[in-house]
Amino acid sequence: MNIMRRKRVLVTGGAGFIGAHLCARLLRDGCEVVCVDNFFTGTRDNVRPLLDHPHFEVLRHDITHPLFVEPDEIYNLACPASPIHYQHDPVQTVKTNIIGAINMLGLAKRTRAKILQASTSEVYGDPLEHPQPESYWGNVNPIGPRSCYDEGKRCAETLFFDYHRQHGLNIKVARIFNTYGPLMHPNDGRVVSNFIVQSLLGKDITVFGDGTQTRSFCYVDDLVEGLVRLMDSRDGFTGPVNLGNPVEFTMLELADKVIGLTGTKSVVRFDPLPQDDPRQRKPDISLAERELGWKPQEPLQEGLVKTVDYFRKLLSEIEHPP
Repeated sequence: MNIMRRKRVLVTGGAGFIGAHLCARLLRDGCEVVCVDNFFTGTRDNVRPLLDHPHFEVLRHDITHPLFVEPDEIYNLACPASPIHYQHDPVQTVKTNIIGAINMLGLAKRTRAKILQASTSEVYGDPLEHPQPESYWGNVNPIGPRSCYDEGKRCAETLFFDYHRQHGLNIKVARIFNTYGPLMHPNDGRVVSNFIVQSLLGKDITVFGDGTQTRSFCYVDDLVEGLVRLMDSRDGFTGPVNLGNPVEFTMLELADKVIGLTGTKSVVRFDPLPQDDPRQRKPDISLAERELGWKPQEPLQEGLVKTVDYFRKLLSEIEHPP
């Protein structure tokens, strides 16, 4: 009797915010999933609901060291993605982006696996072109405090395309814009988690600069759908492709929404803008719409309701552990 083998998928950074959602989605799709994480920012709690699944495996491993598994597909999500975390050890951040990419590309070369790189909108830096299409080369400071992440991700893209050209690897590159939702780290310093946690705790909401800088917020389920569609896209389509929400909000607009949803009496406090913080960030997603049939579905208001509920429950459990 011929029984079809399940597709074996490796997800590096699989216990992180996006990685855990991706692992859950792949299991629902019938894949065998190997989650690899060094648990620097990812947590076992993020994947705890998946641990009893018969086709799910967790390996504690740092991808700056070689990994010997036999996947059919690789999603390379491993790297701290918030400034607080990636600036904590910038040299390690660079190593994760570059040596980690080399190790995963080498694994893909050996096993002939299809491999997807989770790149970032940070490759555009503080953009001089708005919105940002994939053809825009960016405005990035190569020696600033954010460079370990920005330039690390840019170099990883270079490596992916060189392996594609030199070794014929089947690569996919996603440039991920601001993403939010349940499982975000409460202390990651990102604007959505910051605003929600500060508001739920009754603290002032910290807005950097004058609050007129903009971001575009994509709910995590929409982002994961985009990643899966990119991995499953036609051979020869490599990207890079922007995945994000093209609806723009100022920081003050986001703060007002969060205060309204949490029902607290928090007020906005203005702090100086961090060095190299982008003034505008909005993806041109016409390529994703054309090639993947993808665009975000979750409105910010509805996604924020789910995210606020998650953080309210999390903070309650921290304050009153079971």
